[in-house]
Amino acid sequence: MTISENRQFRPLPVPSVSIGGYWGDWQDAVCDETAKTLLDRCVSARMLEQINPDVPSPGVVLPIMNWGGTTQMFWDSDMAKSIETIAYSLYRKPNAELERRADEIIDMYAKLQDADGYLNSFFQRIKPEWKWSNLRDFHELYCAGHMIEAAVAYYQATGKRKFMDVMSRMADYCVAKFGYGPGQMRGYCGHEEIELALVRLARETGNQSYMDLAKFFVDERGQAPNFFMEEAKAFGRDPKGWQKNILEYSQSHAPVREQSKVVGHAVRAMYLYSAMADLATEYNDDSLTATLETLWADLTQKQMYVTGGIGPAHSNEGFTDYYDLPNDTAYAETCASVGLVFWASRMLGRGPKRLYADTMEQALYNGAITGLAMDGKTFFYDNPLESTGKHHRWIWHPCPCCPPNIARLVTSLGSYIYQVADDEIAVHLYAQSEARVELANGAKFTLTQKTDYPWSGDIAIEIAPEQSATFAVSLRIPQWARAAKLCVNGQPIVLFDLGADGYVRIEREWAKGDVIQLTLPLEPRAVRAHPYVRQNAGRVAIMRGPLVYCMEGADNGVGLNSVLLGNGLGKAQTAVIPDLRGAIAIDLPVLKESAGAWGNALYAEAEAATEAVNARLVPYHLWDNRAPGEMLVWMRNA
Repeated sequence: MTISENRQFRPLPVPSVSIGGYWGDWQDAVCDETAKTLLDRCVSARMLEQINPDVPSPGVVLPIMNWGGTTQMFWDSDMAKSIETIAYSLYRKPNAELERRADEIIDMYAKLQDADGYLNSFFQRIKPEWKWSNLRDFHELYCAGHMIEAAVAYYQATGKRKFMDVMSRMADYCVAKFGYGPGQMRGYCGHEEIELALVRLARETGNQSYMDLAKFFVDERGQAPNFFMEEAKAFGRDPKGWQKNILEYSQSHAPVREQSKVVGHAVRAMYLYSAMADLATEYNDDSLTATLETLWADLTQKQMYVTGGIGPAHSNEGFTDYYDLPNDTAYAETCASVGLVFWASRMLGRGPKRLYADTMEQALYNGAITGLAMDGKTFFYDNPLESTGKHHRWIWHPCPCCPPNIARLVTSLGSYIYQVADDEIAVHLYAQSEARVELANGAKFTLTQKTDYPWSGDIAIEIAPEQSATFAVSLRIPQWARAAKLCVNGQPIVLFDLGADGYVRIEREWAKGDVIQLTLPLEPRAVRAHPYVRQNAGRVAIMRGPLVYCMEGADNGVGLNSVLLGNGLGKAQTAVIPDLRGAIAIDLPVLKESAGAWGNALYAEAEAATEAVNARLVPYHLWDNRAPGEMLVWMRNA
């Protein structure tokens, strides 16, 4: 069969995928702990007082900052992501009490909504005079976007339409408010999110006006005259007085199709590129795809940590210079890696490509899930690759965007594992799971993965159609899996030339009992950074499969930078770590410098004495789940 160049792949709905194994444990942690924790902490932060029109307004609870706003403006987005997490958790574990609490909050929003459809608790209850006065900084549309995503998820989970009807009215309000027509605003949000949310709402409702508004926001961004400059003048503000003082901060410095360098705030960039990728799929827009391919190369070849973390700087929560990837001060916000997973997944909308799926997996396992503790109760906002023992998970944060973001990703993971086109299913990630699929060509089947991945590389995929049917199954062969083996019903398939896409496409008539057996070798390997990454000169990182490993003080004591990796990798052994949920550790012989014979001199000509010891490395994403202490990803190479 000829493969169409305009294939459109879309994620399977979350209810269509059940997950077990490794990711099932993470989903259980979110269902059992995180979902309730998020809601409780939103309540303790006084968010319900701002939403509920039947109680007095709490006023400004969090201080106005030097950029003219307050993180209290974001509260609707934090509450929305918490509701979205609850929605996804209800698929896995019905919880009548959590559902009741979410229904009460939705009722508050429905009662708060203006007659014209406008809805934003901060600008209705706290600072109504600021409404639509600063799209650049005040996050009005950003909050609407997260609320739209939550509304779609809650409808899909419960069948209850109230929240989706509320947010559809808000979307209708925005359709009338923004555009090229007389009296409409030719503006867009300083923090992208509304764009990808509108795509999602359009796909759920079939309302093309929502898709067209998403396209308007993307197409208008950065056009001359720059909206943010004109907006500042109109409201009597210094046009140069915006957050961080540069338009690059919000990717609004040039029209999106003219942008070639990833700049500014990392999360904003990822959300913008995610929406662009969605629109490229929906409109078969090659100009957007070409721009995204350029930006993808710029990010992954010059600005991304080995963990899939992005945005090294705290100062702008984003990007700096090429190859500037410090380890101990790395910001690498959890939300940014979550956003990279979003973008990578959407880049697969026009066809399976290992280039994107490998990075999606890298960011998911190392940059994103690191933000959630194993018990689901504490969180990382920033994710350094080295710590002297002072960096720890926290219970809450003045800007608590990361906990609900990683929680909603974990609980919706089924949509990232699989995507479908008219006559094809693509398996992008390997995880114990069952997908219930109906293709446009009429094929109905169940696809079941049986695996202990990422601890084991053995993956059995069972295909069970209701009746024999012809369709394609595309499987990603990771770039690191150089000796992968594949069989269908026991018959080997030679993987000698996968081409640039890195997927093997198996098209045939499938019948019940058909089994694909994939084996991915999980051998420890040393990874080196580009010579221009000065912070990693003379150092190596250890990976096994998709996982980045690190040394932790809990296993290796203090002074991790005194450990030297020589030729010990070839003698590496693996072991199970019971107190890290059965994770696989890597044990290997190393040398360790000793200060015992050094004396009191700060500098000397002699080399430090060394002794042979064994080092234990654990998966980076599980660090700081045990006793506090040092942590190091990039080891010195002897």
